[in-house]
Amino acid sequence: MKEWYIAQDGKTLGPYTKDEIQELLLKGIVSENTYVWKAGFEAWKRICEIEEFSQKCSPISTPDFQPPAPPAPSRRFKADVIDYTIYGNEMQFVEVELDPGESAVAEAGAMMYMEEDIAMETVFGDGSEASESGGLLGKLIGAGKRLLTGESLFCTIFTNKGNKKSHVAFAAPYPGKIIPLDLKDYNGEIICQKDAFLCAAKGVSIGIAFQKKIGVALFGGEGFIMERLSGDGLTFVHAGGTIIEKDLAPGEIIRIDTGCLVALTNTVSYDIEYVGNVKSALFGGEGFFFATLRGPGHVWLQSLPFSRLAGRILASAPQEPGSSSVGEGSILGGLSNLFQD
Repeated sequence: MKEWYIAQDGKTLGPYTKDEIQELLLKGIVSENTYVWKAGFEAWKRICEIEEFSQKCSPISTPDFQPPAPPAPSRRFKADVIDYTIYGNEMQFVEVELDPGESAVAEAGAMMYMEEDIAMETVFGDGSEASESGGLLGKLIGAGKRLLTGESLFCTIFTNKGNKKSHVAFAAPYPGKIIPLDLKDYNGEIICQKDAFLCAAKGVSIGIAFQKKIGVALFGGEGFIMERLSGDGLTFVHAGGTIIEKDLAPGEIIRIDTGCLVALTNTVSYDIEYVGNVKSALFGGEGFFFATLRGPGHVWLQSLPFSRLAGRILASAPQEPGSSSVGEGSILGGLSNLFQD
């Protein structure tokens, strides 16, 4: 009977039979410390803690954090299934291919081009089933959630009204990368920074994720509210600079600059840590706090947060009307500032 699930690399895999789990152990694909779950368990357990597998535990401490239970196997997929191609290197855009009747949802103003069979409709909220099924109240709640995350009250839905495949493209708002994420691979949910969402298959819900810890709320860079992308379809998020992905093992910790976090799976614990050294905080240029991410789970990091890019541009811009910057890095550039009114 296929009733066992595995938590690995931030994803929930399965279901498997008992014999299939044993075979994965023999092949070394999973270890005795891999977390498994089946119906009836209150929380995830390591394989070595289950008598059915007759494994001996290694002398390591068990992390306090437990991943959530996986969805029921009978869960229905509701988002449209779409194909896509990402073009470009540093200034990317994604072209989505829609079959007749399929739809994609995007941020207002994200569309780059669309073919003639594509019809465009602006709606309150995110256009997901959860938003639509609640009638006017559901739409208002969906729109209110988006407003809290700093997004527009409206989303735009692009639907193929023709009888053949058609395309619509969405462009990134600043230099960086577009990351395609299939939510089915991440237990149906990804939490990301505000303004990261670009577009998705219709049916994906864009909600809010409150940070429960006051330190994260006050000093976490992304503030008290982040975006929660949930469902079972493809979604696309955008981040600045170069993107790196990290798979965190249970209990593994990574410390990052608070602005460099793009997205994380819901199995990752997120907290804020004080630098602990006033001299480093004041003169090291890294601030007083960094984000501490604890596994298990998957995280996406960016090398160039938009706030950092905007700060550099603002610092280099003329401060008065009619003034100009002459060779900032040169001696003449510095001397010219002395004679400005």
